[in-house]
Amino acid sequence: MQTGQVRTGLIAQKVGMTRVFTPEGEHVPVTVLKVETCQVVAQKTQEKDGYTALQLGVGKAKVKNVSKAQRGHFAKAKVEPKKKVVEFRVPAESLVDVGAEIGVDHFLAGQIVDVTGTSIGKGFAGGMKRWNFGGLRATHGVSVSHRSLGSTGNRQDPGRTFPGKKMAGHLGHERVTTQNLKVVRVDVEQGLILIKGSVPGPDKGWVIVQDAKKTKAPDGLPFPAAVRNAGASTEAAAAPAPIETQE
Repeated sequence: MQTGQVRTGLIAQKVGMTRVFTPEGEHVPVTVLKVETCQVVAQKTQEKDGYTALQLGVGKAKVKNVSKAQRGHFAKAKVEPKKKVVEFRVPAESLVDVGAEIGVDHFLAGQIVDVTGTSIGKGFAGGMKRWNFGGLRATHGVSVSHRSLGSTGNRQDPGRTFPGKKMAGHLGHERVTTQNLKVVRVDVEQGLILIKGSVPGPDKGWVIVQDAKKTKAPDGLPFPAAVRNAGASTEAAAAPAPIETQE
């Protein structure tokens, strides 16, 4: 892969967190992501759609839960109905054939990636939890209002609270991207990606894993993608030496 080339990302499902041990005995907290039959569902081209992109689908959905229009869309691509479909903007040289399956060896151990997901919803939250407000004083006349916001406006003119003021309200359940996370390990056989640290979203939630936008990609990445059973690079598919895990 040459510098500056943009590749498609992958759709994964968050399994949970565990830890792995390095040969030196140091433990590293990791989030386990599972990629299950991630296939190319459609291509968007400049001539037909006005832009170029890849539409990927992952997971197996029950036919009864798929609309008639979606069934036709998947039938055209000759793939089984998918639970999750995401579109990735890529240049024309990064397009992959429809129906091709992309494996987890699309990423390499040690690589830096960006992970996007929907954060855990926390419902209605106060100002201290939502915006990290300090709250009011613990004494000196403050009673039953220690965690309140305090004043939200100003004088009679303009006599109102400005839009966008940080106040209590709905927290979480929004699209969040965590950048510059390290890939600790890739398990090709089980379709697992181990990411150092935490990623947005609850367990069993869908996330998008992409090459980091602010970090240079390492050498040896499969381009345009790590297509399974298509003569992918052996070096790209090689996993690091086995390391012990502990739940």
